[in-house]
Amino acid sequence: MGRGKIEIKRIENSTNRQVTFSKRRAGILKKAREIGVLCDAQVGVVIFSSAGKLYDYCSPKTTLSRILEKYQTNSGKILWDEKHKRLSAEIDRIKKENDNMQIELRHMKGEDLNSLHQPKELIAIEEALLNGLTNLRDKQMDHWRMHRRNERILEDERKLLAFRVQQQDVKLSGDMRELELGYHHDREFTSQMPFTFRVQPSHPNLQEDE
Repeated sequence: MGRGKIEIKRIENSTNRQVTFSKRRAGILKKAREIGVLCDAQVGVVIFSSAGKLYDYCSPKTTLSRILEKYQTNSGKILWDEKHKRLSAEIDRIKKENDNMQIELRHMKGEDLNSLHQPKELIAIEEALLNGLTNLRDKQMDHWRMHRRNERILEDERKLLAFRVQQQDVKLSGDMRELELGYHHDREFTSQMPFTFRVQPSHPNLQEDE
């Protein structure tokens, strides 16, 4: 007995609805991968669950944005407004500029020079390298001058510090000499000073009473 036909309508039971969504989502993404591989087709699938969660798949040889651009071109339906168009054009311009800069960088490194076919292109690279070398040497000279200036400043500070230390030593030696001279002078003065002693009688003079 075959399976009965399922009526296509919203599943009211939330658990059954989530189970069915997971199974059929996996089946759709599997079929998208299969048709992309078997038929060499460009496939893009975008699925949002009822909770707003995103599930997507895109063929490995392309991107979802390219598929949408192709869809817009072939269907005639406008997917992007003017603001998005300007942003997309700006992104493309920046990508192109970045690619050109990468190419120029490889040329500066001496790589991929076979892609240059005009002598003036090689001359322009040579001039750019010479200018870069000149700027590099100027920068090195500036660093050397700054280094020498800092060395002179440190040497002057060292000399000034040594001079101040020497002055302090001289002052300290002078103070010590003055102390020593003062000490010897006091000793000589003390030794030469005459002393007069007056003895006070411990007993009264008895003769004065007679």
